[in-house]
Amino acid sequence: MASIAAASTSMASTAVFTTHLSLCSTAKAASFCCSALPYLPPRVSASAISTSFKFSESKRSSLLQVKASSSEETSVDTSEFITELKEKWDAVEDKTTVLLYGSGAIVAVWISSILVGAINSVPLLPKVLELVGLGYTGWFVYRYLLFKSSRKELAEDIEELKKKVAGSE
Repeated sequence: MASIAAASTSMASTAVFTTHLSLCSTAKAASFCCSALPYLPPRVSASAISTSFKFSESKRSSLLQVKASSSEETSVDTSEFITELKEKWDAVEDKTTVLLYGSGAIVAVWISSILVGAINSVPLLPKVLELVGLGYTGWFVYRYLLFKSSRKELAEDIEELKKKVAGSE
């Protein structure tokens, strides 16, 4: 199969070069024959393209009549937002802990980005990890989402995890 494709490609390139050579034999095209690149047809102008895609006036006006609007006011008052943010920051008792956790989260995201970039640079590893991800997704769908009883079990597990995280258990 590959040999057929290679043969057809070489035949096509031979046909292009022979056409180019026949053009170079004329006296007019002799100045353009210094390149080994195949001859390309002239560029089509933008006006020729635009005339072939013209809409009728009724279709064009119907396309332009779409308008989105909202009855509610959606503008954001930045001064109100800033005052609420200042009030919440003043209400925090241990500001150093919040800053420490925030900076730790930023550093964790930065390190994970570096780690993902390093893993992605290994040629075979991203494909293997993609295959593992697809396999795990298939298993998860089969185990928790396919049957009604397993969906109930998943909902119970999620509620239990919420209670553990919230500290109510």
